[in-house]
Amino acid sequence: MGYLYWFLLVFVPWVLLIPSTHELQTSQVQVLLQLRKHLEYPSSLEILENYEGDPCNLTSTAHMSITCQGNSVTELKIVGDKPVKVSDFNGHAIPNQTLSESFSIDSFVTTLTRLASLRVLSLVSLGIWGPLPDKIHRLSSLEVLDFCSNFMSGSIPFGISRLDKLQILAMDTNFFNGSVPDWWDSLSNLTILSLKGNQLKGLFPTSICRITSLTDIAMSQNELSGKLPDMSTLTSLHVLDLRENKLDSGLPVLPKGLITILLSKNSFSGEIPDQFGELDVLQHLDLSFNHLSGTPPSALFSLPNISYLHLASNMLSGSFPYYLSCGSKLGFVDISDNKLIGVLPPCLDSTSDKMVVKFGGNCLSTDSQHQHQESYCREASTSKQSRVRDIGVLVAIIGGAVLFIVLLGSVLLILCRRYCSRVKFERHTRPKVVHDNPPTGVSSEALTNSRLISQVAKLGTQSSSVYRWFSLEELKEATNNFDSSSFMGEGSKGKLYKGRLENGTYVAIRSLTLLKKYSIQNLKVRLDFLSKLHHPHLVTLLGHCIEASGQDDSSANKILLIYEYVSNGNYRTHLSENFPEKVLKWSDRLAILIGVAKAVHFLHTGVIPGAFNNRLRTNNILLDEHQIAKLSDYGMSIVMQENEKLEVKGEGPKSCQKTKQEDDVYNFGFILLESLVGPIVTGKGEAFLLNEMASFGSQDGRRRIVDPVVLTTCTQESLSIVVSITNKCICPEPSSRPSFEDVLWNLQYASQVQATADSDQKSDSTS
Repeated sequence: MGYLYWFLLVFVPWVLLIPSTHELQTSQVQVLLQLRKHLEYPSSLEILENYEGDPCNLTSTAHMSITCQGNSVTELKIVGDKPVKVSDFNGHAIPNQTLSESFSIDSFVTTLTRLASLRVLSLVSLGIWGPLPDKIHRLSSLEVLDFCSNFMSGSIPFGISRLDKLQILAMDTNFFNGSVPDWWDSLSNLTILSLKGNQLKGLFPTSICRITSLTDIAMSQNELSGKLPDMSTLTSLHVLDLRENKLDSGLPVLPKGLITILLSKNSFSGEIPDQFGELDVLQHLDLSFNHLSGTPPSALFSLPNISYLHLASNMLSGSFPYYLSCGSKLGFVDISDNKLIGVLPPCLDSTSDKMVVKFGGNCLSTDSQHQHQESYCREASTSKQSRVRDIGVLVAIIGGAVLFIVLLGSVLLILCRRYCSRVKFERHTRPKVVHDNPPTGVSSEALTNSRLISQVAKLGTQSSSVYRWFSLEELKEATNNFDSSSFMGEGSKGKLYKGRLENGTYVAIRSLTLLKKYSIQNLKVRLDFLSKLHHPHLVTLLGHCIEASGQDDSSANKILLIYEYVSNGNYRTHLSENFPEKVLKWSDRLAILIGVAKAVHFLHTGVIPGAFNNRLRTNNILLDEHQIAKLSDYGMSIVMQENEKLEVKGEGPKSCQKTKQEDDVYNFGFILLESLVGPIVTGKGEAFLLNEMASFGSQDGRRRIVDPVVLTTCTQESLSIVVSITNKCICPEPSSRPSFEDVLWNLQYASQVQATADSDQKSDSTS
């Protein structure tokens, strides 16, 4: 009897659970299929179409990732190819840009909330449009919410304030409008708040300053106005990006842990606070295009970690001390278009090979760049002082009138009180009503303030590789003393070896011989910048090894760069007829080109200062085991010191920077061309190809020159879009070449056209 009891107690409930477990798993699969239908079958979810296995076992790609725990989906990441390139959005569907008119964001979010265990939700560039429903709060386990690059509009819903586990909120490049809400302190675990590129208005919310866990605030390209509050309480804050708003106060007190401060293109006024000169870990400061006045604090230039200082286009005045000290890491300074006078200190001398300095448009006593006469700056200062004096007189007059009114009011108030006190004793008064039992409910604000803050590990730090220094002995062991069996090839910038570290990780090691001896300190500054370039389509730099030379070991003429090993060869081999089993069809080529374009766009615009002249070639594009493109050899111009100075006498820095940027555009044009015609035709030379570009204008010409694999797997419309942007990229006139943003948009559009045609063809064949 006892055995029977234990059998019924343990075995029977377990058996009863089996159907419900299977049903739960099936329901999650059904939700994923419904979401795919809501999103109108994006190419990133094509793998689900005929897949009959468990979606949790699908291999993650750059466009789709599903992670499960038990029988529930805990992470869902989908990256689409819908472009966001409209200047005005009226809240309705746009053909070829958003999801169709029949899409319902309310129904979509209702379906989403059935994935109740979601911790990470990332839905990017999918054309989702409409106001985000308040019911998003039903995803109560969310730690990461990423809706970037869609067409969501209206207000940010209050429901988000109820996601108390949220750590990362990113809704960049949407069309949210209205005032920024002020309930942010409900999100006590928030580390990253990114709302860039929307249409948000109103004051900067003071509640944000009560989230002590915040590391990044990015709200640039909105319409925020008014005063910034004291932010000194945000002790964990590293990045503050409020560029291109309408903020018009003085600069606030900022936390000492800030690494990047971007406040350009606002209307900030007053002097730069001396407190900014105490931000010892600050690396990037951009206060350009404001109304700041006074002389910049000298301490700003000597901060131990400052590398980028942009103070241009303000109303800064006065003169610098001659013996101004500059920090050892300072590489870019722009003080142009102000009212500065006097001598340019030696540490800001533009002839130095350590940094780029822009100082034109002032009244400095130098002939190196365009300067105004000193009287221009002094007149401006005098005019300002005169205005201040006039304002002071006006304030005094108004103040006197106000004081008279206040005194008169005080006399009348005293007389009124005496009269009222006499009347009071003559009148019967009603007793004050008092509640014996006050309300017992606790306000939501009190609950929020008393919530325990859980110490959840920061997301995103676990997956990122740690950059470190490698010893030469360690690398010799990894490559069997750089044996010929580990040799992978030799490029324009040194030899490449494959190595295996002690922990079993394979790496690629590039050996670079420098043309001249550099100081190790200078080299480390450059490598530190390079190590911070992280992007899904860049080969990750894992570390370095510097071989010192000279008796004092202070200079170097050889460096070893250690990268992640990318296993599937370079893009060029996947275009060659020598490897027919590897040749890529047109849609795959487009996916690779889009990935590389995103990486280069990031190098140009996603870091400060931008990294240009990145040696773009098809054999520098590597493919991993999932055919995800990763650009290698980027940033070599930084390490090899080929762009020590952007300033050239007689040529402004903007034109130099533009030239470097256009070098990448031009070279990428030949990558596009090689993708169209194949490496065999490309090998005939640049001049031949430029002459043959005319052949693309006719059908016969295209059949003669375009790779047959491309012709048989592309649509004419998709091909025409790429041919057009290729023509523009390799245009002989640099000013006529497109920006990388335009290149990327055209490639994404060509991919979308191709995907639509492939889908239609598939439907027709099925029918």
